[in-house]
Amino acid sequence: MDRPLQGRESFRRCCSYSTLKSWLPVLSWLPKYKLRYLQMDLLAGITVGLTTVPQALAYAEVAGLPVQYGLYSAFMGGFIYTLLGTSKDVTLGPTAIMSLLCFSVVGGQPHRAVLLSLLCGVIQAAMALLRLGFLLDFISYPVIKGFTCAAAVTIGFGQVKNILGIQNVPHQFFLEVYFTFHNIPEARVGDVVLGLVCLALLIGLMFMKSHPGTDDGSVYSRFANKLVWAVATMRNALVVVAATLVAYSWDAYGHQVFTITGHTTRGLPPFSPPPTSDTTSNGTIVSFKEIVEDFGGGLLVIPLMGLLESIAIAKAFASQNNYRIDANQELLAIGVTNIMGSFVSAYPVTGSFGRTAVNSQTGVCTPAGGIITSVIVLLSLAFLMPAFYYIPKASLAAVIICAVAPMVDYHVVIKMWRIHRLDLLPFVVTFLLSFWQVQYGIMGGIAVSGALLLYTMARPKIKVSDHGALVMELSSGLSFPAVEHLSHIIHTQALQIFPPRSVVLDCHHVSIIDYTVISELRDLLRQFSLRNVKLMFSGLQFSILKILLEADLQGFRYTNSVEEALLQMESVSLLSD
Repeated sequence: MDRPLQGRESFRRCCSYSTLKSWLPVLSWLPKYKLRYLQMDLLAGITVGLTTVPQALAYAEVAGLPVQYGLYSAFMGGFIYTLLGTSKDVTLGPTAIMSLLCFSVVGGQPHRAVLLSLLCGVIQAAMALLRLGFLLDFISYPVIKGFTCAAAVTIGFGQVKNILGIQNVPHQFFLEVYFTFHNIPEARVGDVVLGLVCLALLIGLMFMKSHPGTDDGSVYSRFANKLVWAVATMRNALVVVAATLVAYSWDAYGHQVFTITGHTTRGLPPFSPPPTSDTTSNGTIVSFKEIVEDFGGGLLVIPLMGLLESIAIAKAFASQNNYRIDANQELLAIGVTNIMGSFVSAYPVTGSFGRTAVNSQTGVCTPAGGIITSVIVLLSLAFLMPAFYYIPKASLAAVIICAVAPMVDYHVVIKMWRIHRLDLLPFVVTFLLSFWQVQYGIMGGIAVSGALLLYTMARPKIKVSDHGALVMELSSGLSFPAVEHLSHIIHTQALQIFPPRSVVLDCHHVSIIDYTVISELRDLLRQFSLRNVKLMFSGLQFSILKILLEADLQGFRYTNSVEEALLQMESVSLLSD
């Protein structure tokens, strides 16, 4: 086929309908959409929307931003994910972890948070287009768990000051702990009582949802169970609304009993590009380059953690509901959401486990449920912002504490201790360093996991058995970090004893070999020849055998099995006798 024909064929493939469907998954399910799907998507979208609004307000507090920024960040994901997402269940929006990461990088500065969303989105979309999703595989499970546990403790304790009604507490974790306890005598009784009542109600409703009543088949029983489920699912919204009414009632009689959210900007955010410079309090202009330098390692950590969190959620629910997702397409959906979100003053978002669970449990059929959720958020921005003035901070604090409490998974520590104790090392490093700086915790955990992985590569297990000649079974690939370890064992157990021993290297597990290994094997074969003993190879895979033959190693001998190698050595020994 000539080049023009090849070019036309490539162009035809790139512009085909199947290629378009791979980039716009909405084209796969929209033609099959049914009225029944619409009913379920409406129900799920409304339910998730009533969960999203109070959580978005609360998570903005974690990010150190005015509460309206939580809502600004909560609606773009529903529209974008409907077009680009491959999971029917996932909902994108602000989460506790991303809010904490955002605060650790921008320190509660709205303009910088919005610019951070744009840069994170560009990085995530670029990773999707370059098919770099495999990089997430280098973040191990102990690192993820160490980070999420530390984040839950940090976020949860950070809300204790709002439960107590204490002001002017530093955000750095250790200082926050000290000043929270130091200022307990200044706690406001109204905030404490309201916060504890909200916590008790939320915990009670969570318990009711996880322990439904018995269903005896009657209409009354089914209705009661559905009512309890609906109330428990919308518990955040109900508790926040009730607390707001209480605060408004006291305020109407002139009693400032609670610490309330205060003034919020009314209406929809303007659609405009994110700012590329900033101005300090003393009027100094900070350039784009200086802002990016201030972001530091957070500019790498936030996109990676956002991708990791969302893809882990998508995979979990895809497995649960028997469908598959495209990881790179998920990266693209998150990236585009963060890019477009930055034009409506959003800070970085990702998939939410709690809201995705609600979405799935309500019976959502397609990603279109996210559009309904986004519309509810937009209606809240357009009409309910004046009411948010009276939301008590203690009630939002209770919502956050109940949302992050399940993330403190102490069971995983027990499992790691029983299964592989060495995994506790990256877990502990990540957990402890995250209290200092979140980015340092993640990077430190990845570094420790990498060091353990390299150590495993450098010290592969070698099983040695005596069958007249020594048989050494290699348990993994043979690459340059491991060659010194192998050479040391061969020298100490075969060459440096008297009389020296012949060795059979059982290589049926070996699938990797490199030039450093070839060089060391050449030297070992020479050492065996000088001592008049044999080094034989068995069970070589074809690709490895081809490399060794091309290396033209003097004295290189191989067999298909260990037994065959031992027989050859025995026959050679008898002939020499």
